[in-house]
Amino acid sequence: MAVPNLSFLSLLLLLLPLALLLLLYLIVRPRPTKIPIKSRHVFITGGSSGIGLALAHQAASEGARVSILARSIDKLEEAKNYIQLSTGVDVAVFAADVRDYDAVSKAVEDAGPIDVLIVNQGVFVPGELEKQGLDEVRFMVDVNLIGSFNMIKAALAGMKDRKDRGPGSIALMSSQAGQVGIYGYTAYSASKFGLRGLAEALQQEVIAHDIHVSLIFPPDTDTPGFVEECKTRPQLTSIIAESSGAMKADEVAKKALDGIKSASFFVPCNFEGLLLSTGTAGMSPQRSFVMAFVEVIATGVVRIAALGFQWNWYTSIHKWHAQNKSK
Repeated sequence: MAVPNLSFLSLLLLLLPLALLLLLYLIVRPRPTKIPIKSRHVFITGGSSGIGLALAHQAASEGARVSILARSIDKLEEAKNYIQLSTGVDVAVFAADVRDYDAVSKAVEDAGPIDVLIVNQGVFVPGELEKQGLDEVRFMVDVNLIGSFNMIKAALAGMKDRKDRGPGSIALMSSQAGQVGIYGYTAYSASKFGLRGLAEALQQEVIAHDIHVSLIFPPDTDTPGFVEECKTRPQLTSIIAESSGAMKADEVAKKALDGIKSASFFVPCNFEGLLLSTGTAGMSPQRSFVMAFVEVIATGVVRIAALGFQWNWYTSIHKWHAQNKSK
């Protein structure tokens, strides 16, 4: 009897994962789709430098009609010249502050119908909340979160009215600090965590119009803004951040654009980001039944890894405070 029992157990172990995969294939929503880039209008905020410039360059290289928006007209012209020289594509530039709804609305109107909107602008002022001025907190929330509302609201009606142009996309540039809170990122993390609620609710509101939302989670990225950030962020922030390596802006842009083209809701940019996305999936939409399977199976193991990271961070915090108290 031992051999038949063993065969039955082996069959059961094979059938259970297959049954789970079939169930997930049937229930994952929204359904998979592809977002074309070639010959389509891609509008990028924060497009004059860093990740935004890298995204604009890559989209132009893939045959998109590109518009970029930022505050500085001088930086926009520099970005325009760089893209034109390297790709031969002439991009449109719009100088506006995302905190000014009227200004971004005019830019959207002048730019024309948008197929892919990448809401990429972001600012970060590092510091512990107790030492940080409320004007700095408001600055981050206004640019990172309210600015995203302004940009999407300005573009949404036109994106819904697109006729026979295929699926559209709205992508929001969050951060790994929008997946887990980090010492010295109190206001920044709050502004980036808010983008997830915006993205999840927005996806439900626009899915009937064939518009697909992506939420991108870059790690520390080698950009001019990151260089300035490192000069002023708390020592403990730097100690904790040592566990995560920085990426190049071009690398992040490629991961981000690939995620947008596959209409992925969560777009991690490295292995650590994938672990964070798996561990924080919760009630978020998932198009891929294979990734849904990974999330279901791996959540427990990822939670253990997350607790290991938290143990390391809190150990560093207590050690740092103990050392500084003795001085």
